[in-house]
Amino acid sequence: MVLLLAIAMPAFAGEAAPSRTVLVMGDSLSAAHGLATSQGWVALTADRIAETHPRWKVVNASISGETTAGGAARIDAELARNTPTVVVIELGANDGLRGLPLAQTRDHLDRMIRAAKASGAKVLLVGMRLPPNFGSRYTQGFADNYSALAQAHGISLLPFLLEPIARDRDNFQADNLHPVAAAQPRLRDHVWPLLEPLLDRGD
Repeated sequence: MVLLLAIAMPAFAGEAAPSRTVLVMGDSLSAAHGLATSQGWVALTADRIAETHPRWKVVNASISGETTAGGAARIDAELARNTPTVVVIELGANDGLRGLPLAQTRDHLDRMIRAAKASGAKVLLVGMRLPPNFGSRYTQGFADNYSALAQAHGISLLPFLLEPIARDRDNFQADNLHPVAAAQPRLRDHVWPLLEPLLDRGD
């Protein structure tokens, strides 16, 4: 099921509407798969931003099942539609689960990063890790894609979105892939230390 939504901060009484945008390009992990939209880490981040950075809003353009190819195909339209100041890219998990070529995944992420930077936006790249059954060569190459891209482009990197919750099965839904609602605040708090400095830089 395709999920495409916008989460915008309400303007406080007497204040101008938000004028800066964080655009999130992600997959089901950012689209709150299996949960109410308001329970996902992106919506929880939007709530925090509404309190701490009232000039900002969050647009969540994440789609369940999205691959890096889909993100690369959509990025130009999303940039034109939302004119973001910050772009969060959380993609690659579905590429890895399908065993897609690592070079292909890297090229698609590179395309998205270049487009975001060319638009003038700051970029936060959010990485993933694969389980060991994919083999050490593939899993290491998958992780290395994110660090290599972050270094090449001089952008912020969160190496593993699920790091705070990955070791506890109770943090995941029945599919053992998507976090439960109770785990979402920990993901928000994991992303926040890298995201907030980008907001402060844009204020």
